[in-house]
Amino acid sequence: MPVKPVFSLSTSWLSQRHTDGYAMLREVAELGFEWVELSHGIRISLVPGILKALGEGVVRVSSVHNFCPLPAGFSSPAPNIYMPSASDHRERAQWLRYTKRTLDFAKQVGARVVVVHLGRVDFFWLNPTKKFHRYIQEKGTEFSPEAPEYKELLATTLVRLRRRMGPYWARVKASLEEILPYAEERGIRLGVENRERIEELPLDDGFPELLGGLSRQGIAGYWHDSGHAQIKQRAGLAIHERQLEQNAANLVGFHLHDIDTAGKDHQAIGSGTVDFAMVSRFFRPDHVFVMEYGPRVTPEDVRKSRARLELLLPA
Repeated sequence: MPVKPVFSLSTSWLSQRHTDGYAMLREVAELGFEWVELSHGIRISLVPGILKALGEGVVRVSSVHNFCPLPAGFSSPAPNIYMPSASDHRERAQWLRYTKRTLDFAKQVGARVVVVHLGRVDFFWLNPTKKFHRYIQEKGTEFSPEAPEYKELLATTLVRLRRRMGPYWARVKASLEEILPYAEERGIRLGVENRERIEELPLDDGFPELLGGLSRQGIAGYWHDSGHAQIKQRAGLAIHERQLEQNAANLVGFHLHDIDTAGKDHQAIGSGTVDFAMVSRFFRPDHVFVMEYGPRVTPEDVRKSRARLELLLPA
């Protein structure tokens, strides 16, 4: 019999308005989802109810997003509080500690993938990325990647970014190598997510090198975020389809959401500029498919988005 695709809803949509993990997962189930991704906004107070709901079979967990549950002292989504790229070894140690904690939790709840961010390139002064992001934000819907002043700004920013990234990239690789055995022992795959900001790592052409160069193959894979890829395409930093082509062999799963004409992501499917028919050409039955929305998306739009995506899922 064919395997039914794992089609999931991220708790990013509803965790902030719930105080009981059981009620949260009941709401997911009542929307028709059999699977859920536990995202990076899961407070420790939600965990007892989550475990109760999982024990009763209310839903199943497809994936967990690092860091989950949140470290003590944090009550809002915080996936970048510790970075494996950081120059401070204490921060890298904290990233390793809490990533291991997430992997332990993922095994406990029966997830197959942990989605991870790998940090960024930092500048101590004269940060060129600030001017870059400010330009795009101020232009809003009037932004054009073809504007001569933007092309010059982009080229200058990329030169400075690549000139500085060497030590950060080396620390990312070392940190990922350090966590691989822990993930392998627990039977969990790591999904390295493509990011939306120009300074975040890996840069868009860096995934094949990173994943192909790891000492343990098959543990870490590529996690494709449709909104992030579309933001990068809008900014002239990458071509969405080519990003998928380059990483198709290493694909583990997807965060699926749209972006509007001003570049804002985590919107309902079909409301923005992402070509989901194109994205769906890269779907395989063994992938994990996660709808990842912001809290302002309505329940009705979640239902409509689900119906649209179900038509595109592999049989």
